[in-house]
Amino acid sequence: MSVLIETSTGDIVIDLLVDYVPKMCENFLKLCKVKYYNFSPIHSIQKSFSFQTGDPLGPMSPQSDGGTSIWGLISGDPAAKTFTALFHPKLKHLERGTVSMATAPHPSDPDQRLAGSQFIITLGDKTDYLDGKAAIFGKVVEGFDVLEKINDAIVDDRGHPLVDIRIKHTVVLDDPYPDPAGLREPSSSPPPTKAQLATVRIAEDEELLDPEADENAAAEAERKRKEREAAAQALTLEMMGDLPFAEVKPPENVLFVCQLNPVTTDEDLELIFSRFGKILSCEVIRDKKTGDSLQYAFIEFEEQKSCEEAYSKMDNVLIDDRRIHVDFCQSVSRLSEAWRKETNDRRRAEAAHRTRGGWGGVEELEKRRQYRNEYTEPDHDKKYQMVHGMEDLRGRHARDSLTGLPEWLAEDLQGSGGRRLCLDACHRTKRRRQSREQRDVRASEP
Repeated sequence: MSVLIETSTGDIVIDLLVDYVPKMCENFLKLCKVKYYNFSPIHSIQKSFSFQTGDPLGPMSPQSDGGTSIWGLISGDPAAKTFTALFHPKLKHLERGTVSMATAPHPSDPDQRLAGSQFIITLGDKTDYLDGKAAIFGKVVEGFDVLEKINDAIVDDRGHPLVDIRIKHTVVLDDPYPDPAGLREPSSSPPPTKAQLATVRIAEDEELLDPEADENAAAEAERKRKEREAAAQALTLEMMGDLPFAEVKPPENVLFVCQLNPVTTDEDLELIFSRFGKILSCEVIRDKKTGDSLQYAFIEFEEQKSCEEAYSKMDNVLIDDRRIHVDFCQSVSRLSEAWRKETNDRRRAEAAHRTRGGWGGVEELEKRRQYRNEYTEPDHDKKYQMVHGMEDLRGRHARDSLTGLPEWLAEDLQGSGGRRLCLDACHRTKRRRQSREQRDVRASEP
């Protein structure tokens, strides 16, 4: 079970020890899932020892309550803000990257310690001083270079970095626990609050220093993050062949119409939407086998202005007793098909004119020629073509017939020419050999 933590200095991946301390792992996973740690400052940095984070406001804010567990966050009950921490005897602070919950003694029982949301990550080995004070629940498996950057950060006398280091985003890579009742996962990463922005000292992004930018700057940063993510996904689709190129955009003059009545035809839609402008194509998508309507269609206008006007006026309009939904088309499949067809046609035309060879018109992909001549004009009328030179085939049968004959006889017959003469010579030689063998046998008899 893993969690990815995106910080202002890089990404850290944490593996959770769910078999040893399941409750603490569940608390951490669910807090990451609801983005509770977003914009939490990293503080209390002790070089080659540890740093602490997990409080959304941090210790420098007078409004900070120190953080809360997932159960206190959902219920709002102050008594549920903390829970009893478990110290497993097999888990010790022996190596760099050990992740543990920061704890505090119970007010009525000093031997019992309570945990909330704050956690500690060690920056060095053999930090066993934390044993019994911080409850281990995970370890860093990726991002040790980020730990080095945090370890080398310039801090004040209280361990707070002069340039803010914060948690930007958390991603749950694997969650085995069911969500507790009342948990709501946000659809997007929430922007920092005014109270969080008030704790900024020297921000990583200079725009955050402008008090008038506060939430707008955070929104802009989130927009840029989404653009980078979309660009990465588009590049992946281009590599897989689903997009002709990563920068492709859907057409701006095509409408997507859905929730149609099955009886609505292409002609009906074209007649209704033609009042907004000239329509280049109108197609109700149908099942290939049955021909039944799939109840959605694409309408292509000649001008973008006509498409925008139809979008603004035709959404939720009643057509054939159905309230249709209209939106701008986000599909690029037609563009991809046109691009592939154009590219393949161009390559076939180049190959047909013999200007280039190989597969798909790419000469570098062609197999190395094994012909005697450097280049042989292909003869497309014949299925098979000549591989050997004609000089190799001349006298081939004569040479095969002379194989096995005495050298003096082969030399005499090689220049005489004619297959018949070679065969007669072979028969005569065979009869002479048999006669010689019979004479030797009779001579050896007593």
